[in-house]
Amino acid sequence: MSYAIVRNDKLTRADVNGSYIHNDRRSKGHTNKNIDPTRTHLNFYFKKNKLTYLKEFDKLRKERDLKGSIRSNSIIMCEMMFTSDQEFFDKIGEEETRRYFEECYKFVCNYKKLGEENILSAVVHLDEDTPHMHLVFVPVIHTKDKEGKDIEKICARDFWKGRDSYRQLQNAFYEHVKSKGFELERGLPVEETGAKHEKIEDLKKLTNYENTKKILKNIKLELPEVPDINDIKLIKLNKEKVENEIIKPKDALIKELHEENKVLHQELSKQVVLVETAEKYQKERDKILADNEELHNSVKIMEKEYKKKSNTLDLQFSNRKRDLEIEFKEKERQLKSDCRDIIDDYEKENKHLKRLVTTFKKTIKIFIKWICKKFDIAEDYSLIRDFEKETRVSLDAEKQVQKEDREKEMDWDYER
Repeated sequence: MSYAIVRNDKLTRADVNGSYIHNDRRSKGHTNKNIDPTRTHLNFYFKKNKLTYLKEFDKLRKERDLKGSIRSNSIIMCEMMFTSDQEFFDKIGEEETRRYFEECYKFVCNYKKLGEENILSAVVHLDEDTPHMHLVFVPVIHTKDKEGKDIEKICARDFWKGRDSYRQLQNAFYEHVKSKGFELERGLPVEETGAKHEKIEDLKKLTNYENTKKILKNIKLELPEVPDINDIKLIKLNKEKVENEIIKPKDALIKELHEENKVLHQELSKQVVLVETAEKYQKERDKILADNEELHNSVKIMEKEYKKKSNTLDLQFSNRKRDLEIEFKEKERQLKSDCRDIIDDYEKENKHLKRLVTTFKKTIKIFIKWICKKFDIAEDYSLIRDFEKETRVSLDAEKQVQKEDREKEMDWDYER
């Protein structure tokens, strides 16, 4: 299975020129022998720099008023390299290869809200062994100054904040290309493999690749022509002729082969060390992959247990909710029933009081008429008027209540 590969290098001002010369193919004599000049015309850009990287950086910083304290050894740019293996690119074809790198470009534009404006260059190289893209950008963060104003600041440290920043990059990049339909496995970052990433040129220096190739090309495996022993019998045998024509050529050849073997042994020894180192890293990688697989299985088991417990809790919650609803409805019904009984009692009592009041009013009227007749008072109206005037009490209960309420309000206003 092929991997979605992304790597990031941090560049100071001293590093930038080398990347610019390599990425834009500015050198006539390439130190990287994997570059095929006859295929360089196939390279293409998603964003092409008009100036050198340093001039583009200074221009961008000035035009955008980017903040940040830049020293001579400060990280001013980052260079991401996107690729996979040759099998992947052979499988998907030319059009999908272009779309793959286009999605890589879009990914960086949106990653951590970087913005396309902060990308200086993005070039795809098709003139080397495996297609890959070099993308150079300025690590700009969106933050606030001491006064709380929004600013844009160059700060690689904050852009890659956190010990797992590259793991986050790998995760985000893998999810992006996966969502775009590319069948790739997640690449393993340095933090997980523990392996040291070597550039191709560094690897060739480490193995002394060019020198070894030259030695293998020029090494002599043939023996020099010497007289046949039968031919020698025909010649007058003498010590000098045998030594010059047979012994010395053989000795010289043996010595030459010995020296070449020593050099070849040294070169191959270096490569043996490299292979042993690679095997060590491969074992570590296999162990990490096994651990990751075990961890993945553990996570799956935990997910199943969580789902099971979650379903149990949901069922318990649903049952409890149903029981509470039944209990609430029962209490509500009982409360309504109790309230209805209380209301009925009050209505009965109210009816009884109304009847008493009505009977009392009738009795008062009859009593007043009886008093007027008993004591020979001309009209019951005059008696009532004199009573209300002298006592300041109204025989009309409603009027008397309204009067008392008004007096209370007046007393309350006076106290305030």
